[in-house]
Amino acid sequence: MLRVTQLSSTSFRLPWLLCVLVWAIVSSASVQSLGPTTARAAEPTSATILIYHRFGEDEFPSTSVMMEQFKAHLAELTSGSYTVLPLPAVIAAIKAGTPLPDRTIALTVDDAFRSLYVNAWPLLKEAGLPFTVFVATQSIDQGQADYMSWDELRELRDAGVTIGSQAVTHPHMAGLRPARNQRELALSAQRITEELGITPRLFAYPYGEASTDVLRLTKEAGYEAAFGQHSGAANETSPLFYLPRFPVNVNFGGIERFRRIVNSRPLPVTDLSPADPFLEDTPTSNPPAFGFTVVDGVQRLDELACYHSDAGRIETFDLLGRRVEVRFDRAFSAGRTRINCTVPAGNNRWRWFGMQYYVKP
Repeated sequence: MLRVTQLSSTSFRLPWLLCVLVWAIVSSASVQSLGPTTARAAEPTSATILIYHRFGEDEFPSTSVMMEQFKAHLAELTSGSYTVLPLPAVIAAIKAGTPLPDRTIALTVDDAFRSLYVNAWPLLKEAGLPFTVFVATQSIDQGQADYMSWDELRELRDAGVTIGSQAVTHPHMAGLRPARNQRELALSAQRITEELGITPRLFAYPYGEASTDVLRLTKEAGYEAAFGQHSGAANETSPLFYLPRFPVNVNFGGIERFRRIVNSRPLPVTDLSPADPFLEDTPTSNPPAFGFTVVDGVQRLDELACYHSDAGRIETFDLLGRRVEVRFDRAFSAGRTRINCTVPAGNNRWRWFGMQYYVKP
């Protein structure tokens, strides 16, 4: 039985045109299911997706990176060890099972804060690195000074930056009624189309909060993939409408931690329980009976370690060979909570699987 001590409850840098060419080739592959695929023994197609918010706004350490940190990140990504691709190319490859280079990276920025345009965009443009920005349209429409304008977003669009949606009002979607979420999904896409002349195909859940119902509504609204804010390498076993992204901020933006996440490998799993990222705050649902099955081919499971954002390192049990189960001794607090599990992958690299749950306050 597998136990872990319990504490308690680019880049191989591609020139821009080559990035676009790779995107076109990958996107032409046939696409099958929009959900998680059946696990395979072979190493799955995977990529590390990073999420930024603000740049050089040191008064917001939980959502910003210092410019010195960001410059170090760009230097690492352009060091010759990584392949930085447009996010749509990564999604197309995951959907089709098309191989991606080892250490493939995709960059995303949420909220369209103006510090992206002023501080980060010149550096990203100079480095030739593609990225995606997710837009909550109400802040742009209101002309809030802290956010980019539609004209600035048009400039990014014209330079080849991918624009995705983050709803209209940036709400806590998991706690809203379906009709409200349908409006948020549809009207944000409508405003982006009206202003930018493009139809957004990618969606980022505000705060990374979602539910099975929200995932379904996002798919029904015509989006092709959607993203949370939980850690892990996105791969073919990841739910296409709740893909992981590694958050980067002042506290988690040091270069050693950055190298660790951009060198991460997937910990592919199936049969995740609970699969719904929304938890009812009832004795039968909270705390959840958390577990997953690791696909064949992953080695060193006796070194697996899991961590909970509220409790630190937690105890795991191997019930059926490759089945990992976690039992918590107390309910999760209201709001967001995360679980991360890692396995050594050799050469100072780690396999990484994470999940975020949301308990409505």
